Amino acid sequence: MGDESVSRRSVLAAGGVVAGTALAGFGPRQASAAPQADADVIVVGGGLAGLVATSELVAAGRKVILLDQEPAASLGGQAFWSLGGLFLINSPEQRLGGIRDSIDLARNDWFSTAGFDRGVDDPLGQDYWGSRWAEAYLQFAAGEKRSWLASLGLTWVPIVGWAERGGQLADGPGNSVPRFHLTLGTGPGVMEPFEKKVRAAAAEGKVTFRFRHQVDGLTTTNGVVNGVQGSVLEASSAARGTPSSRVKVGDFELHAPMVIVTSGGIGGNLDLVRANWPARLGTPPARLITGVPAHVDGRMLAISGRAGARVVNPDRMWHYTEGMVNHSPIWPGHGIRVLAAPSSLWFDASGRRFANPGVPSYDTLGTLELIGQSGHGYSWFVLNKKIIDKEFVLSGSEQNPELTRKDLVAYLAMRLLTSTPPPVKAFMDRGEDFVIANTLPELVTGMNQLTGTNLINYDALRRQIVVRDQQVDNPFTKDGQVMGIRNSLAYSGDSLARTASLHKILDPSAGPLIAIRMNVLTRKTLGGLQTDLSGRVLNASGQPIPGLYAAGEVAGFGGGGVHGYRALEGTFLGGCLFTGRQTGRAAAAESA
Repeated sequence: MGDESVSRRSVLAAGGVVAGTALAGFGPRQASAAPQADADVIVVGGGLAGLVATSELVAAGRKVILLDQEPAASLGGQAFWSLGGLFLINSPEQRLGGIRDSIDLARNDWFSTAGFDRGVDDPLGQDYWGSRWAEAYLQFAAGEKRSWLASLGLTWVPIVGWAERGGQLADGPGNSVPRFHLTLGTGPGVMEPFEKKVRAAAAEGKVTFRFRHQVDGLTTTNGVVNGVQGSVLEASSAARGTPSSRVKVGDFELHAPMVIVTSGGIGGNLDLVRANWPARLGTPPARLITGVPAHVDGRMLAISGRAGARVVNPDRMWHYTEGMVNHSPIWPGHGIRVLAAPSSLWFDASGRRFANPGVPSYDTLGTLELIGQSGHGYSWFVLNKKIIDKEFVLSGSEQNPELTRKDLVAYLAMRLLTSTPPPVKAFMDRGEDFVIANTLPELVTGMNQLTGTNLINYDALRRQIVVRDQQVDNPFTKDGQVMGIRNSLAYSGDSLARTASLHKILDPSAGPLIAIRMNVLTRKTLGGLQTDLSGRVLNASGQPIPGLYAAGEVAGFGGGGVHGYRALEGTFLGGCLFTGRQTGRAAAAESA
């Protein structure tokens, strides 16, 4: 990473990459006298952060306009499609699994993973507020987060997942212990209590929805943000997640003493992703698949920037390395991420096995760097049926129907049985990235046919797999991945539900053999609008812009980058919950 605490002038220039490529021609509309208010607060974006902020505002007696460029069917935004994982510290579920966690251990993991290095102690540094949001979030995750959500009716799978486990040094990136708590109901279950609160408030006249309202600019009076103006889009019957039209049928202007931006990141805008791709991750792949709908377009970063907001850390992003093209796409380029455990062998496009941290479940961005260094934009998993049956979980509410409908018994039965989960079997049967064969020569032939190349050499691939397989003959080994499998099996949750027993990849009884082309899947924006701990958006001088707040992904999940360079997982929904709550409460208090 290096020391990237660049000069303030270059920070602003870096922020301009996001802002400058997202929207042109719209600046803040100035007025000499404050217009009449249409509400106490305007919330821009109907995703999870927007719903949480709105619920806090109406609980404090404020009237809110909640607007979104999408139709009503998409209320809840990306959260609806989420697996529903939440990062908790020292939870009852962890203790049930024999996991000893603490806020001190979690803090070490978070800050070692984040790698904050851009002016942490400088109030004008890019990481100054992100690191402070990180400490606040850790206190929240170890404190009232679980009890608050439980009071709203949320419950969790009793087996805690172990995501981003690092696999390197104790002071390196990753979770030292499992902390990934799957919510019964997945993303829709996390969203549900807040959506109910907001819809109830709308029925009482406390919230006014303005769907199909696309913000083009912020309005200001004497330097104070006091509203939004933009385009009314034509009515749309587009189903949730599918693209809706951008045909303009009118204009609008709405005013309130405060505006809260909760519009999400840039993951659906591949032009912006490529424009902000950091050199440290190599050249962006020519082929990217998308893990979020097309409406996740980054527009409000540019619009807020034109009103004086400071965009920081635009080069920090969280894209997955285990993406498969969806056989039944909902949005353009729709990909699904595999949440794998450590048994699959991971090779680059030429068939060279990755060194650490190139092991499934270890280090997402570390592996993305390895892929970038390989000179190709994709990689390969090589595994067998025994592994895929036990270890593959697909990200997304629609890929986990038992969990989404809150049927814990059915979900646990599926995870504990040895048959292939139906959503995984559907990808094996219909996914364009799969090659399945009874023998390794057949597998290699299929891999080369799939890519239209001869990059995979049979003899070289066989040698690497055989050498690995020899390492399982003894209870000790020099192979780091085999050590990781034994480490995984030492945790009861993984042994029960997530990790296949250690065996040889080429064991015929574990077959057939499977190769999966893994694509880079866009997902989260880790940088964004810089905010203080009240969610107030800051300008280039580090001062709050009167009337302007932000929460959720558009604010880097807090401060313009609460995760630094890397995330510990379960922290994206949690970041929307926490920043939405903090910002909604702060705006309510200021408007009292």
